[in-house]
Amino acid sequence: MTIRRMDQGQRHRPRMAFLKKCEPLLVEMQDPDSGIKLITQRVMITNIPHAMTGSDVFQWIMQRLKIDGEEALNLGCMMVKYGYIYPLQDPKNLTLKPDSSLYRFQTPYFWPTQKWAAEDTDYAIYLAKKNIKRKGLLEEYEKEQYNMLNTKINHKWDFVVMQAKEQYRTGKERKKADRYAIDCQEKAYWLVHRAPPGMQDPLEYGLNRVSDPNETKVNQKKTIDVYRKEIMYYQQVLRKTTVKCSVSLGGLVKYSEQFRSSDPIITGCLPSNPWISDDVDFWELNAKMVEPLTKKRVERWALNFAELMRDPKGRRSFRLFLQKEFSGENLAFWEACEDLKYGDQSKVKDKAQEIYKTFLASGARRWINIDGTTMGITVRGLKHPHRYVLDAAQTHIYMLMKKDSYGRYLKSPIYKEVLSKSIEPQPSVKKSSNPFARKQLRSSPSPIIVRQMEEEEKAREAELFVDITQVLSKLDRRYMKR
Repeated sequence: MTIRRMDQGQRHRPRMAFLKKCEPLLVEMQDPDSGIKLITQRVMITNIPHAMTGSDVFQWIMQRLKIDGEEALNLGCMMVKYGYIYPLQDPKNLTLKPDSSLYRFQTPYFWPTQKWAAEDTDYAIYLAKKNIKRKGLLEEYEKEQYNMLNTKINHKWDFVVMQAKEQYRTGKERKKADRYAIDCQEKAYWLVHRAPPGMQDPLEYGLNRVSDPNETKVNQKKTIDVYRKEIMYYQQVLRKTTVKCSVSLGGLVKYSEQFRSSDPIITGCLPSNPWISDDVDFWELNAKMVEPLTKKRVERWALNFAELMRDPKGRRSFRLFLQKEFSGENLAFWEACEDLKYGDQSKVKDKAQEIYKTFLASGARRWINIDGTTMGITVRGLKHPHRYVLDAAQTHIYMLMKKDSYGRYLKSPIYKEVLSKSIEPQPSVKKSSNPFARKQLRSSPSPIIVRQMEEEEKAREAELFVDITQVLSKLDRRYMKR
């Protein structure tokens, strides 16, 4: 038995988080006072109510979000592509044209976040109704779908035809304007949920895609190059990680055994469990910058390198070890990259340049050793800096510390000394058995105070740190003077 990882296709799912952020904007667009003005527009010989032009949508997005024209057009096209707005004059083209082209808002019932499944029966009824209306003049892909559905749900085809005839008869009784708008709405809905071959489908993912999701070409002709691209894409999708069930379960058991001693639910915790008692000593003994450390906390650093780097006290001890090995700049670079990732967005550019000058530039004060490929990626990324521009270099240094320095640290006197000074909390004694006795309340330390303590600790360590490169440069200058 094997377990196939399907996470490679997850990035092609409908982006529900994006859609849920987009829908409040669409609701605001339809506001009678501050939204887009909807008026009756003439299409050929029919007056369509509640219509708007593409330029109105384009201008409203630019003014409301204060973005440039390219971003506004991209956002408007995504709204049309996902079926929130549908065109009235060119229903087959799901793009926003910033001109006098007419559009309407889709009914919220048909929004993608409703997650209503577009069933084969509904699609068959739509194709049968269109076949009756146009007397068999369907598109080629629609004919293929029609014949396929006829074979697939042949047991209820009489019901499909009956529903199609009833909907066609009901539609003829509507007003011409309503009939035209409903036809465009229905066509746009099925273009989103049953995209033609070669057209990008934003609601599909994984193996169900007929083309590369990054392609933007619509209605592309099926040439040899297109088929080659599809074959290459399918080969990449099928190249998934396959893990035997026994290996997966063995890894889970090994992980559980490794962290069993640190699990307060399974093995309990000393001095007492604060979740079921009023004693908060456990939390105080395991605070970030507390002294002395508990034995379990120090032993946890030896489980893996991530546990050591996650603990502020563990990083402090590891920093002292690296300074003695004259490689403290590696950890300093990693911490600077973490500050770049999670720090103030307005200072990203300045921080990235400062990190480059301090650690990566030629002749840098605390130069780190990374390979040429990683350096090339980093230098190219620094032309347009962002939060994750140094990820490649940070990962390289992280793996270097993990494979080279971490093992020696666990065998070093520094770690052994911290372990020997750690304490084993004693079980707390229940003071009173009276459940109605007055309890002593103690407030937890403020996060601001904890943050200030961490900053003070870093400042003290920076004062004690001696830059070996500066010392050597001073010695060289003295030697040259002599």
